[in-house]
Amino acid sequence: MRRASQIRQRLAGLGLLGIPLLTYPVLGLPNGVLDGIPVTYLYLFGVWGGLIGLAAWIAERRGG
Repeated sequence: MRRASQIRQRLAGLGLLGIPLLTYPVLGLPNGVLDGIPVTYLYLFGVWGGLIGLAAWIAERRGG
C-alpha cells in the first residue's frame, strides 16, 4: 500500500509540473521555424512526450 501511495504522489507531482509547461504563456514563448517545422510544435510534442516518458518511468520503477 505504501508503494502505491508514493507512485501516486510522484505522478501527481508530474502532472502539476506539466500543467504550467503546457499552458499558453509558456507555450507561446518558442518562436521560429526549424527545418520547416514550427518550434512551438516541437516544444509541445517534446514536452508531451517527455511527460509520458517520465510517467512510464515512475510507474515502472522498482524499489523506489
